[in-house]
Amino acid sequence: MRKYFSNAVYLVVAVWSSLAIAGTYEDFFKAIELDDHGAVTRLLARGFDPNTPDPAGQVGLFLALRAGAHKASRVLAEHADTKVDTANATGETPLMMAALRGSLEWTQALAERGAQINRNGWTPLHYAASGPEPKVVAYLLDRGAAISAAAPNGSTPLMMAARYGNEDSVTLLLAGGADVRLRNQRNMSAADFARGADREALAIRLEALAR
Repeated sequence: MRKYFSNAVYLVVAVWSSLAIAGTYEDFFKAIELDDHGAVTRLLARGFDPNTPDPAGQVGLFLALRAGAHKASRVLAEHADTKVDTANATGETPLMMAALRGSLEWTQALAERGAQINRNGWTPLHYAASGPEPKVVAYLLDRGAAISAAAPNGSTPLMMAARYGNEDSVTLLLAGGADVRLRNQRNMSAADFARGADREALAIRLEALAR
């Protein structure tokens, strides 16, 4: 009887523990969504791992930066256990998201905490070049970002800037020595990228430099 009672108690405790963990998990990602830095702080203080991925494999810091949840981002970025360079299933890191959002402040903060500037495949510079802020491009170049890094499909930061980014970012990349003659696996040049975005004047400019 005593053994049966002990097993029953153990089962009840295990069930309640599982429910508590599940609740904490949901609360953590909800708090990030709401930019509730107080709730994030409390959950971390209770021992919740800040590197826990959501069902899609995204970690909290990446999600916070993507959502513009800056208070939650700060709590996570400053927590001693946060691995700021954790990549998701497609190789995206929090630094890449900060660069894409055009946040110089967050790009600097994450780089200073050791986030990789250069990495295989898509890089933070690709993402910065696709974004709105040339200052982020300039900062990454100053930190030694590979200016003509090739993504898995062969696309370069210059190509991304030509189609998606600020034209001042194109100018910065060209001034830094980006190779305008490179082509990706689809045989597309930076000029082709610009033309695909109806940036005809930029496409002509890039074609002239490629001659």
